[in-house]
Amino acid sequence: MMAAMSEALVGLGSNLDDPRRQIERAIAELALLQHTQLLAVSDLYQSEPVGKRDQPDFVNAVVKLRTGMPPEALLDRLLDIEQRAGRTRLERWGPRVLDLDLLMYGDVVRMSVAPIIPHPRMHERAFVLVPLLDVAGDIMIPGHGNVSDCLQKLGPQRLARCDRSF
Repeated sequence: MMAAMSEALVGLGSNLDDPRRQIERAIAELALLQHTQLLAVSDLYQSEPVGKRDQPDFVNAVVKLRTGMPPEALLDRLLDIEQRAGRTRLERWGPRVLDLDLLMYGDVVRMSVAPIIPHPRMHERAFVLVPLLDVAGDIMIPGHGNVSDCLQKLGPQRLARCDRSF
């Protein structure tokens, strides 16, 4: 059964196998999801790795979707897209062909059932917050305040806007 339409925010990242192309392909696949409409796409950003530093820089973006899928079904579709791109989960914070994170889903807040919403570390990452401003303005992240306030609380994180080819 299809749920009522909700807005969802999805973070995208890649640092292997032509990261820009991986992000562009993933955006195209997100636009084709059933019961889902692609509403907005952020600019692309190049960011330094978090956690494990000895790997290539990432390309990141955020998209806003309107979807009739419940969060669990949407997460399953995101994982399917990752797998088709060749994603393997070998080490935490390691290099990856594609990473798709469900950042927010409507007004849903849940901390004990997967997927955890909002994404538990999104408020700590400039590579999420800056592109989030592109597609969702200065929205509130439940439990953390608005995006601008979260950005001001961050320490230095290298992030640069990329030229967009689509």
